[in-house]
Amino acid sequence: MKSILLIGQSNMAGRGFIEDVPPIYNEKINMLRNGRWQMMSEPINFERHVAGVGPAASFAQAWTEDHPGESIGLIPCAEGGSSIDEWSIDGLLTRHAISEAKFAMETSELAGILWHQGESDSYGERYKTYKDKLLTLFKHLREELKTPDVPIMIGELGHFLGETGFGKSAVEYKQINQVLSEVARTEGNCYFVTSKDLTANPDGIHINSLSQRKFGIRYYEAFSKQKHVFDPLDSEHAWMEKAAKRELTKNEYLFVQSTKFALGQMSFEEFSSNLSTLDERK
Repeated sequence: MKSILLIGQSNMAGRGFIEDVPPIYNEKINMLRNGRWQMMSEPINFERHVAGVGPAASFAQAWTEDHPGESIGLIPCAEGGSSIDEWSIDGLLTRHAISEAKFAMETSELAGILWHQGESDSYGERYKTYKDKLLTLFKHLREELKTPDVPIMIGELGHFLGETGFGKSAVEYKQINQVLSEVARTEGNCYFVTSKDLTANPDGIHINSLSQRKFGIRYYEAFSKQKHVFDPLDSEHAWMEKAAKRELTKNEYLFVQSTKFALGQMSFEEFSSNLSTLDERK
């Protein structure tokens, strides 16, 4: 099984509203939780009670479409509100990410790293030291995980920052984005992923659910083609429409029904009745 490490701050963890997009259920997509691979459900990166939709689910769904019969695992290690200083080589977040990745690598092959961070460093001229800190982190991760060529996909900060809500303080996001672009262009196996045309939640800082779905597809485009993605993809809307219509397998349907029953969203009689249709599914 291939695995993907998810690191950065809240827009990698995901703050898109769960109910705003059709859910993605896929028995070939796993997430690491409590040391076990479990079938993915959102929020994947449940580091806060407000966690929601991030880019990882659509990334993984797109991966399974290109790798039929194979499985992928997601390693959630992003931390909302974290600064680049908290991702120092001896910092708790970095140590935790390395620990989780090593644990995952006992049963999977680390195939890539998704990075999205910088909102917390978009003021006070922090961009002037950001590049060296980011390069140090990437070098350290590759060395510690013994994966010198693992591709790292670097997400651009939202163009909506610096205007309203909590995002109003991120007045230097353009400078951070310039640094992110420079790192992606100059470092080996690093790829830039644009945030053009993505929109925010009402808070002005977090990417909304629909845009996170698009972002994940762009991350996958960069990963699969090993190239920078500087513009929105023409296929984004068609892909999401297709994904929303995908019929659930027997295991996926059972997972959804069991979840709804466990959460008190249906009675035992309804649950039992729904399970009687399992044999009609693949």
